[in-house]
This record gives sequence, C-alpha cells and structure tokens, in this order.
Amino acid sequence: MTGLLRRLDARLLPPLGRGLARAGRTPARLRFLTAAAVAASTAVLLTAVWAADRPAPSGDETVGEVVRVGVAEGGSIPGYADASAAELAALTGTTGTYALVTFTEYLAPDRLAAALAGRAVSVVVGRVPLPDTQTEIVRIPVQRLPADLVAGMGVIAERKEREAEDYRRLSATLTGDSAQETSLRPVYDSGATVAAAEATAFRDACSCLYAAVIRATPADLAAVAERPEVRVVDPAPELVRLDRSVLLPPLPEQDDVVRPPVDGLTESMAPAGAQMTPSGR
Repeated sequence: MTGLLRRLDARLLPPLGRGLARAGRTPARLRFLTAAAVAASTAVLLTAVWAADRPAPSGDETVGEVVRVGVAEGGSIPGYADASAAELAALTGTTGTYALVTFTEYLAPDRLAAALAGRAVSVVVGRVPLPDTQTEIVRIPVQRLPADLVAGMGVIAERKEREAEDYRRLSATLTGDSAQETSLRPVYDSGATVAAAEATAFRDACSCLYAAVIRATPADLAAVAERPEVRVVDPAPELVRLDRSVLLPPLPEQDDVVRPPVDGLTESMAPAGAQMTPSGR
C-alpha cells in the first residue's frame, strides 16, 4: 500500500506543482488549481481503498510440497502392506484418488496393461533386474497402455546407449598404470557393461516394471488390490501433483525390509576422482 501511494504521489504531484508555477498567483487561477488538487487527492484515496480491498493473489499452495508414497529404506514391507490395506479399507466416497500399486514380480508392458485394465494409469516405475547389480529406477509417464510404455522404454534405451558410450570413452582415456587409473578402469568398464545391458533390456520391452500410480475411486482401488499380480495398493489422497511426488515402491525381490541396493556406481561409492555420467552412474 505504501509503495502504491508513493507511486501515485510521484505521478500526480509534480504536474500540479508545474501547474502552479505556470498559473501565477491570480485568485481565479488559484481557485482552479485548488479544485484540481482536491480532485487529485480524491483519486489517490479511491485508488488506495480499491487496492486495499483487493484480495491477495492466490498462488499454487502445492508448490514446494513433496509427497512421499511407499516405504522408505529400513521400513518393514509386511508392515507397509498391512498399513496400506487398512488405509484402503477406511477410504470412502466416490471421488478418484491417486494410489501407488506395486506388483508381486517384474512385469512386461503387456502384462502390466492387463493387470491394470480399466484403470487410469499415470506413471509406471521400473528397473532392469540384473543379478546383484544396482540399476537405475525410472519413471515413465503414460496415458495409453501398453503403447506409451513401449515408447518410453525405447527413449530410455537410447539414453542408456549414450551412457554406455560415455563410460567407454572415459575408460579409453585411462592409458597409464597409476593407482588411481587402475582403480577407475573397472568402475568405468562395469558402468559401460551395465548401461549396455539396460539399453538392450529396455529396447526389448523387458519384464522390468514393478509399480504404477493409478487414479480411481476407493471401490475400484479395492478391486485392483484383489488382482493376482498386485502386491500392495497404497492410497495417497494427499497426493495432488505427481511432479511433486517421491515414489518408494518395494522391489519384488525384497519381502521383509527395504534395503539399499547391493551394488552400484554412485558418486559416494566411486573412487576419488571418478567422473560420473549424467544419470549419476
């Protein structure tokens, strides 16, 4: 408000001052300028009142809020399943809500489409389940199943091929036999091997998909929970924006406690001085 009044003063008062200077001191001219000043003051007051009564612009209240859905590292998977089932049973109404659906095993795109037939699917979560190897967990936005899944996996395959080539290039730069280069070479070679395997799997529309976010009514969510491929249906009525969500579905191979990956090339685990590819591997 103060800033608005200052701007109005700056706009209205200088012209009045210039008018006084030009008008001289005759009574008629002074009466005219007095009336003009009163009118200007009234305009300032009306503008100020209008501005004060205006409601503050409403922003997006969901910006900055991150919703975590699933079970965190160290959490009990049976406990998570029981809590999700209880929450689903208590859910009422006919309004659609988001839910994180996890599967009993890794599914291919066509099997996932069949498992969630008739439901609106927004995001699918997957990874290539290589033995004893950490692989990247990916989120694939979808609308049409299985077509969007296959297309999304193809895009990931192209990125993984570039990633494998980046690792090969980094490995090729190690031409010496220093201790650092000796320790880095297997890191880069392993990264290239894993990325290439991921690329092949995704391009072949692998059985790599183990969770999805759907939107449905409580009754429809309960029906999904009864399907044989479904492990847990975790309702998330608090979830409004998928781009502000962290999805933490348990991996199919873990059935007791969520544990960290058994292997992986992360920045914290790589040897000092190791360059990492853009995906962090």
